[in-house]
Amino acid sequence: MYLVALLPSSRCLEHFENACPGAATSAVAKGRPHYPSSHGPDLLSSGSNGIVIRDAQAHAILLLTPRSKNQRQEGNEYETTHAIMVKTPGILYVTMQPSASLPAAEFHDWYNNEHGPNRLRLPFIHNGFRYRARDTTTSEGKGKHEWMAIYDTDDMDAFNAEPYLALRGAPIQTQRERDIRPSVDIDRRSYDLVSSREAADFEKLEKIENYGRGNVMVSVRLSLKQGKDGKELDKWYEEEHIDMLAKVKGWLRTRRYVTAAIDNKDEVEYMALHEYAPENGLGGDEFKAAVETPWAKDIMTNLVAEKVRREYELYYTFGPAPRDLQNFALAGFRKWESPATQTRTFSTGNDGGAVESYITTSDGAELGYRLEGSTNSDAPLIVLSNSILTSYGIWDRFVESFLAKNSQYRILRYNTRGRTSKAGEKLVTMDVLASDIISLLDALKVPKAASIIGVSMGGASVLNAALTYPDRIGSFIACDTNDKNPEVNRKAWGERVAMCESENAHGEENETIVGEQLAEVTVRRWFVKESYDGGDMEKECERVKQMVINNSLEGFRKSVEALCDYNFQPRMKDGKVKGVFVVGSGDGVLPKTMKDMATRYGSNGAECVEIEGAGHLPMVEKPDQVAEVLGKLVASSS
Repeated sequence: MYLVALLPSSRCLEHFENACPGAATSAVAKGRPHYPSSHGPDLLSSGSNGIVIRDAQAHAILLLTPRSKNQRQEGNEYETTHAIMVKTPGILYVTMQPSASLPAAEFHDWYNNEHGPNRLRLPFIHNGFRYRARDTTTSEGKGKHEWMAIYDTDDMDAFNAEPYLALRGAPIQTQRERDIRPSVDIDRRSYDLVSSREAADFEKLEKIENYGRGNVMVSVRLSLKQGKDGKELDKWYEEEHIDMLAKVKGWLRTRRYVTAAIDNKDEVEYMALHEYAPENGLGGDEFKAAVETPWAKDIMTNLVAEKVRREYELYYTFGPAPRDLQNFALAGFRKWESPATQTRTFSTGNDGGAVESYITTSDGAELGYRLEGSTNSDAPLIVLSNSILTSYGIWDRFVESFLAKNSQYRILRYNTRGRTSKAGEKLVTMDVLASDIISLLDALKVPKAASIIGVSMGGASVLNAALTYPDRIGSFIACDTNDKNPEVNRKAWGERVAMCESENAHGEENETIVGEQLAEVTVRRWFVKESYDGGDMEKECERVKQMVINNSLEGFRKSVEALCDYNFQPRMKDGKVKGVFVVGSGDGVLPKTMKDMATRYGSNGAECVEIEGAGHLPMVEKPDQVAEVLGKLVASSS
């Protein structure tokens, strides 16, 4: 029996230090053995009071102390008294080839909008990339898999545990995935990280500021001859080969791996991933010099039994949010949905489509979204932020109107915090709501939004986002909002919450919802009386009322906090992002206050547009007019 420390405590490390001075902390940093012999123990250090080893099977660093004379048995002179559990960084490396009968649209929609994002939602998977082979006409690549995907992790053991294993079975694994897999030849391998070296100008491609850079990946997998170990290979890589590759034009990074201990395989394979800039010196003089040295030839002749070398170009960068719209225009696309992951993709006509899914913020809020518009993955993005108590459905007619004349844009609309009870652990403030917009951009791999537009609470959110994150936003429209909360807000919103609590209405799954009483008085206040015309506009008012009725009461209670305590006025004069303020002519005193607010923005003020015949939600009552304002703004900002 021995003590196990999931994180090395000072007391635990003290035992290591007493046995082998100086060994414990370095052992923790090193992690698993680089050269597993059937993944057995690897001696790290020894001292008069014991030895320190890494045990790949136990995923631990162990302190073994001598047994007393009367306890010793032949070949068993030590006992394990302490252990520090270690995480092993590594990679999941997958190559695949779809059959000719599988439509490309279905293959890519499955992998980009279902398979990859589901994995990027797991906390131990830090990035994911798809690559496409560029060597399919060469002797190295002909007849081999065209597609490759890699996922970096800091904990290889997590691939053998929940929640990862849940991805490989129902209900998360969809029927579509089960239908597609027999049509895709897949080679899945996992590797533990051995070493990594990078150039001074290396940048991680998963960082949002580096999206779109691209790279070339060279994969080299080596199997050794029987009876050989990897020590000479390691010496060649670390003392010669990587140094020479670093002289090749465009070299960025080399990472080395070994067959993962979690695979528990007797045969060990060594893999190196060499990354280069798109413009590089592969095949040039420096590269030839690196692979043709006497030492390199000796390694390949006398040590290596089999070598597999492939060249790939970056094709797609995964995020935790499905976002690929390019497949809707391709033959063979079929709509798909997964209730378990709240995701679906479907055609909207005219070679377009939409993705509906969600993101989870760092504090656990779930924000449902809908992405649609241009099928160009790099098309400029416009973000829509709705008012309190509504869903992103308030933008339906506005989106239709805008895209009819501006099909080159993508549009993202989302349900703000408070739409559901999953509103996160943080106190909901305007700063939190602004950061949610940035979280959406990050998850969808958008370095900078072309424009953001919001109404009421959403209007304050986009104004705050423009003031706080000017480098991420090209322009903004703030509709029917204030730059400082009115003094009466806390009392007014408190009374509205109390009204809902008194009604005690319940919706699906017996959740307490806002209910009819507040919905009726609120929506009547939002829309001008002319909208209750007995026709289509009145039906639209009723549709919005149903949104309010079904809003989570718990979410509403949390989100009103943001409306009770904010003040952007001290920062308004510092505004740098081009903005327009929009207000419905029938929205009480707001036309006057918003015109005053517009004069405070930036060094010269901003335009304020009054929409005639509209109240608090002008994009509902007058979608064409608001779409025209946005069209002019983005045209002037591009």
